[in-house]
Amino acid sequence: MSGIWAIIVLDMQRFFKERVRLIAGLIQPLLYLFVLGSGLGASMRMGPPGGVPGGAPAFDYRAFIFPGVMSLALLFSATFAGITIVFDRQIGFFKAVLVAPVPRAAIGIGKVVSGALQALIQGTILLIFLPFMKIDLSVMSIVWVIPAMVLAALTFSSIGVAMAARFTSTNVFPILTNAIMLPMFFLSGAMYPLQPAPVWMQRLAHLDPVAYAVDLIRGALLGREHMFFESPMLSIAVLCVCVVVLTWSAVNVFRRGEELDLTGPTKFTWRK
Repeated sequence: MSGIWAIIVLDMQRFFKERVRLIAGLIQPLLYLFVLGSGLGASMRMGPPGGVPGGAPAFDYRAFIFPGVMSLALLFSATFAGITIVFDRQIGFFKAVLVAPVPRAAIGIGKVVSGALQALIQGTILLIFLPFMKIDLSVMSIVWVIPAMVLAALTFSSIGVAMAARFTSTNVFPILTNAIMLPMFFLSGAMYPLQPAPVWMQRLAHLDPVAYAVDLIRGALLGREHMFFESPMLSIAVLCVCVVVLTWSAVNVFRRGEELDLTGPTKFTWRK
């Protein structure tokens, strides 16, 4: 536990020293929410899949995408937190972490938890905008949305750590992360309902962990009638499996990295 706590404290100190990162991380979700949401919301209204008695809309488009926007903030903040692993590897600091008398599992868990905490800070700030979404919240909604956000943040952070464990360049990591995360986000149903989507898109959503996180948060805020997957327990189970498998994968890379000398500065090989 002391090793996990040390990793968390180190990463959180870095996070709070980079306040620009916190502010910049909120710009993209707010653009989706107020600019895109207001533009598209002017021409469409969202309601439950079965319709609303009397034909009245249940809420507007911004209310529907709000859980998706929260997932967006959690996703990119948590995954990009893993870049500290790549940076430390380049300067050789990560090798010092690996030779410390700390189990490799503690390093992996500490990185996942610290990335999740950083994402939760940004996601919690977005909750301030809930009153503007005209969402009828109950006490149970608040009770359920916090654990849903925590589980989503842990899942996204484990994705970032598992990816960062395999990179040695801070230039390549953000590019490939965007190339992977953006399709996962747009296939998750964050910006549109999955029920009327094409069958191939629905099948891909079943393979997308981001879709389960979005669906869980949406169910907590808007009710189970707006969920795509049949049961919240399915989403919880899938996300828990993702956290365990991806964290275990990163820990295995840390164990092999020291033996194979993959944790030092990036080496460039020039072809003749």
